[in-house]
Amino acid sequence: MLASTTIQMSPQPGSDNDASVAPLPLALAPTHQSSYYTPGAEIYAQGEKAGTLYQVEFGAVRIYRLLADGRRQISAFHLSGEIFGLEANENHHFFADAITGTNLRVFPRWKPGDILQELFSLTLRSLTRAQEHLLVLGRQTAAERVAAFLLDLAERQGGLEQVEMPMSRTDIGDYLGLTIETVSRVFSRLKDKGIIALPTLRSVEIKKWNALRAMSE
Repeated sequence: MLASTTIQMSPQPGSDNDASVAPLPLALAPTHQSSYYTPGAEIYAQGEKAGTLYQVEFGAVRIYRLLADGRRQISAFHLSGEIFGLEANENHHFFADAITGTNLRVFPRWKPGDILQELFSLTLRSLTRAQEHLLVLGRQTAAERVAAFLLDLAERQGGLEQVEMPMSRTDIGDYLGLTIETVSRVFSRLKDKGIIALPTLRSVEIKKWNALRAMSE
């Protein structure tokens, strides 16, 4: 459940409040709300009315759908600075919840006509990421899927050698179409080969970038 009160914020260019995340078009709204979600808290549900944009200030968000047989299919993870919540019609097609303690900037009122170029760029980035995800799911081996996932995560975190993974092994499996056992085996195999190190359960240090890239191609 929501763990803190909602605070009205007025974003100012260059302010300390904006320093840690990517800048947003000020045309989105004259003010925005800042809301904190505890781990596992629902942000919105499938079928709920859409119309609000969200930006991750810190933490991480997963977007998923529950299949008819009860399985969960994760379609996207959103990390610090990334925007989500844009829909093609009036309702959300997926669920969204916080993976870890997550603070979101919430823009409940915005006019598409005022930010057409920004929305177009956002849509293209989302489409590209969705296409990349389909390519990952189309790969034949579990190792190829995990390698592609790690490289994507590293790129989104600025290309650092140590990649933080707020999501669990179960989340990764639901995102890549693998079981948690398979994900764990692949991580162990990559570690044994010296391609990665596992400093903690939620972080990966990439030791051999070229080897990981070769596996993902």
